[in-house]
Amino acid sequence: MTKSEQGRYIILGSIDGILAVLGGVIGASTAGTPNEGVVHVGIGVAVALAVTNGIGSYLAESTVEYAKLAEKERPLLRKLTGTKIERRTRRKIYLDSITHGGASFVGSLVPITPFILVESNALAVSIAASLSALVALGIYSGRLSKQNIAVSVVKMVILGVLVVVLVSLLGGGH
Repeated sequence: MTKSEQGRYIILGSIDGILAVLGGVIGASTAGTPNEGVVHVGIGVAVALAVTNGIGSYLAESTVEYAKLAEKERPLLRKLTGTKIERRTRRKIYLDSITHGGASFVGSLVPITPFILVESNALAVSIAASLSALVALGIYSGRLSKQNIAVSVVKMVILGVLVVVLVSLLGGGH
């Protein structure tokens, strides 16, 4: 797996984890759920997201990578099962899946952690921590793609603010 392919799954998974769980903790917190309950909601979403992203990546990558393998087999007039090429394909599928699921879980911890560490204003700290993590992801994305880092950061922050606003408005937040 190339650095950019791995980076893609780190970025995708982290964004999913940060923003999906942030939406959950905003909803739970503004509904009056105590911090301990918010943590339970967040962990539940984090685990479900990590598993579904990992399995989803496995299924999608298996389809794509084995189709590529079949294309390589055609001109060779033989199956590549058990070869180095097939083992590399399988390894890539596993690494992509683990990276996507793992990044989803790690990203999920960002909005949850303030509800463990801070007694008051945990939601504000959670939102700030999540936006800060998105800034870091924007920097990483910009460097990885060799694109304008400031533009990447702004895109990430806008995405985060959009989620906060939508969940607050549609989810009944105060």
